[in-house]
Parts: sequence; C-alpha cells; structure tokens
Amino acid sequence: MRLFTGGYTADMGGEATGIGMLHAGSADTAFVDGPLGFGGEVVSTDSPSWLAAHPTRDVIYAALEKAGAVQAFRRTGESTLVALGGPVPAGAATCHVAVAPDGGSLLASCWGDGGVVRMTLDADGRPFDPRRAPAASDPYDAEPDLDAIRAQVLGATAEEAGEEPDARPSRAHEARYLPDGAVVTTDLGLDLVRIWRPVEGRLRAHQQVALPRGCGPRHTAWHPSGHLYVVTEFSGEVFVLAPDATGSWRILGGVPLGALPGDTGAEIALGRDGSFVYAGLRGSDTMAVLRVRGGGDVLEPTALVETGVAWPRHHMVVRDTLLVAGERSHEVAASTLDPRTGVPGRVRHRTTVPSPTHLLPVR
Repeated sequence: MRLFTGGYTADMGGEATGIGMLHAGSADTAFVDGPLGFGGEVVSTDSPSWLAAHPTRDVIYAALEKAGAVQAFRRTGESTLVALGGPVPAGAATCHVAVAPDGGSLLASCWGDGGVVRMTLDADGRPFDPRRAPAASDPYDAEPDLDAIRAQVLGATAEEAGEEPDARPSRAHEARYLPDGAVVTTDLGLDLVRIWRPVEGRLRAHQQVALPRGCGPRHTAWHPSGHLYVVTEFSGEVFVLAPDATGSWRILGGVPLGALPGDTGAEIALGRDGSFVYAGLRGSDTMAVLRVRGGGDVLEPTALVETGVAWPRHHMVVRDTLLVAGERSHEVAASTLDPRTGVPGRVRHRTTVPSPTHLLPVR
C-alpha cells in the first residue's frame, strides 16, 4: 500500500520538502502490516500540512498552511504529481481541506483568521472562485460594556476603555461532509461545531453547537450510527454529538482521554468496524482507545498507550494496523491492533519521514 505524506517544510520550521510517498507492507495488497519505507518527495511545495483526494479524478489537494492557499496536483504516474494550476488563496494558516463527495467543490479551513472557504472545482478538478462562509461569533461573549463603548466613541484606547485587549480569536480547523449532504466545521478558538447546508454554491448556516468554554474542538469522526465524535485540543476530551428527531444538533455526552498537563489533542479516527475510537495526545505522546457502546452514543475509555513517536500529529487505521505520524520525531510508526480489545501493541515497524503532519492513502 502507498500513502501520500503531508508535512511542514522550512517555511514552518519543518524538514519536509513537499508531498512525500510512504510505502507500507506489500505493494499489491491493501494491508499495511509489513515494513514501512519512505520513498521520498513526489512533488516540491511549501508546507502541505493536509491533503485530500478528488473522488473520481487523479487529483489531490494540499492545504499550504504558511501560504494560506489551496494547491491542486494532478497525478502523472504511480508516484509523481504535477501542479494543476496555481495556488488559490484561502485565508491565514489554511490547515485543512475537504472535497465534496460529488467532486464539485471543496472546503478550506483557516486557523489563522477563522475562515471557512468554499471553492468550486472545474471539470479537471481545478479549484476556483473562493467564497468565504459567514464568520463565527463567540457564544461566550459577555454582555456589551456600554461604558467601554462610550469611551471608544470618545477616542479612548481599548485598555483605557476597560476592554479585554485579547479577544478570543476564531480558529477554523476542519470541515466534514456528512452523508445527508450537510457540512460540519469546527472552530477551535470559539469552541464551536457549526452545521451548514450547501445552497446554490454557498454555505448556509443551519445551527451551531457550543462546546464547553476553552475546550478547543479540533477534528471529528463520523460514526455509521449517525453520531459525530469531536476531539478537543485544549481539554483532551471527546464529545458525542447528534441531531434529534427534529434535526436539531445537541451534545449527548463527553469523555476525558486521560491527558496530562500540557497535552494537546490531535487526531481522531475510527477502528475498522466502528467498535473503537482512537484519539491522539501530543505531549505525553499517547493514544487513547475508546470503546463504542450503546447505539454509538456512549464512548467508554479502554486504554491509554504510548504511540512510540514524538508529537503524534495524525493517525489512521488500516484494517488491523494503526499508523501514527510523529511530527517531531520525523517518523511514521505502525502497530497491530488487538481485535478483541482494540488496543495497539508495541510498534512493529517504523520509518523516517520528515516532519509528517498527514497521511493520505493512494487510490
């Protein structure tokens, strides 16, 4: 099996030089339980920190985080890519890109300015016409300070007016297309999960769900039962969300991952059959294993194990193997999952990969 690797390049203090190629197990099977090997760069570009594939065309997309743009690449061979047009500006610190199931558009999430940007894809898969969705507002804003507003009108500075000098910033971090056509996005800075409906080439806000203040919702996983699992960066938890009979989304519960002080949540992924959830913690460099209970509405902590890498930025499950990208140890490691408990065993294989931030299977 082969996987594209995203990573940080020199413009963001990393050691990657572009998109790379990871070889896992035998080339002619879908298993990744054999040795890992890094095949090197397949195309040079600056900090392609997240990758996504077009559903029908041989095109992949990279979020160029430092440049704040999305770049399309066309596959010209089994392990070669060429740029398809130029980079399309999205917003500050573009950190995630997701492609619509029909291949007609994509969404870019911008950590730096909170922007969620929709781009149309042409017949060749080339993105164009970026349009920003309505900005998020802080659900935890206090009531307006009329004295502060009055002082501002009279020309006082924010500090003189008594305002907080550092308002909470919006930090869009991920977008996900759901099976019913809706879109969910996370705002790490404002503790929001936002639900949208695509309408006539735009995103129309449908609802927003406020998670506990300061938790930092980062990434999501969609369970076949219809539940959305959200891992938080700052509080190290996973929340369960779902729509009720009226279509209104709500929080059903949450579970701590066992984070230590200073830990930050990273990625969340389902196991092969949806019975287990895996959530990574950077700092202690551990992987939390959660068992799915009930009808998917309950998560039960099962284990917290070492990943064997430093700063597990991204991970994914392929059949019975857990692949983990260690951004700061510059490697990808593979562990076998116990089919009964879901717990990963010791690292069986590893290979050097410069500053890896994302793994994308090659179709």
